[in-house]
Amino acid sequence: MDLGICQNPGRSHSEVNSNLRTRDSIAIVGMACRFPGADNPAEFWEILKQGRDVVSEIHADRWGTDYYFHRNRTVPGKSYTFAAGVLEDVKHFDADFFGISPREASQMDPQQRLLLELAWEALEDGGQVAERLAGSNCAVYIGISNIDWGHRRVDDPSSADAYFMSGATLSIAANRISYALDLQGPSVSIDTACSSSLVAIHHACQGLWHGEFSMALAGGVNLLLSPFPFIGFSKASMLAPDGRCRAFDADGKDYVRAEGGALLFLKPLRKAEADGDRIHAVILGSGVNADGRSKGLSMPKAEAQEGLLRSVYEQADVDPKSVCYLEAHGTGTAAGDPQEASAIGHALGVARGRRTPCRSVRRRRTWDTSSRPPAWWGW
Repeated sequence: MDLGICQNPGRSHSEVNSNLRTRDSIAIVGMACRFPGADNPAEFWEILKQGRDVVSEIHADRWGTDYYFHRNRTVPGKSYTFAAGVLEDVKHFDADFFGISPREASQMDPQQRLLLELAWEALEDGGQVAERLAGSNCAVYIGISNIDWGHRRVDDPSSADAYFMSGATLSIAANRISYALDLQGPSVSIDTACSSSLVAIHHACQGLWHGEFSMALAGGVNLLLSPFPFIGFSKASMLAPDGRCRAFDADGKDYVRAEGGALLFLKPLRKAEADGDRIHAVILGSGVNADGRSKGLSMPKAEAQEGLLRSVYEQADVDPKSVCYLEAHGTGTAAGDPQEASAIGHALGVARGRRTPCRSVRRRRTWDTSSRPPAWWGW
């Protein structure tokens, strides 16, 4: 998945705006997030600026972490790490604010609860009055793939009631927002694993570009509510034993799980300008593809990633030389990082001169993409 948000600093504001208007780009009008250590975009930005490490461990009140932990990865039913990026509070929810009874709220996946809060906050951030959107064709696209809540609830079948199925079903995640706010555009939950949120935004942009609706809420959520995925990823040796993800680093030893959620309120740029909205950023283009047959079902393929990058930048009419910031998947794994680095280097780096490097946030070093990348990049 590739989603580009770019404004060339080498061109004047009027030139950029003129180009964006002709391309009918998508404006990010409102945004909200909940990440480890950050309850809003401003706090998240401070974490990034300060380079803070917000990885901790799953709290003991989530489940009996001591019971499920063992350093030996071969021990059945155990995980060798519970290091993760963790939200401080996933239990509390103002059900009455959203017109939900305490009984129904108790059966709702906390991911659904968080999405409702983020939807409201994204609208507030965008200066939108929720009541005025009622009955509109506003769409909702949600990236979500975690079914931890359903796993935990079936531990005690006697606890289920009439609200259990709607509370634990992924398809309801998007529709919960549409129902609560009376939004009558498409309401779709999307599961493409790690790329779910970006694919949700891609489909929201596609609908806006095709005129299927006039505005959209799009984003995703992921909460860590069960020990079983930790156990599964441990058996596959996918989790970093030291609890640290070192993307594009020769010392990388796999990835670290984390939780959070983010939603964007989107409008076509022309409509946002006409409505006098504040515009956080502009989406010029997006794209989605699949690897097809690679070396394994979960193994990436550099050629497919490179092809997608080239296609998106070409369709968005963006010169790769003008890109000053790039955010990568960066799993910190020996399987993923070399493939992704190769794709980025070939698609975006070869044409760049040494005078136009991208800047690496990590360790504040310069990322020189002017030459063909080696099989493995260190930093």
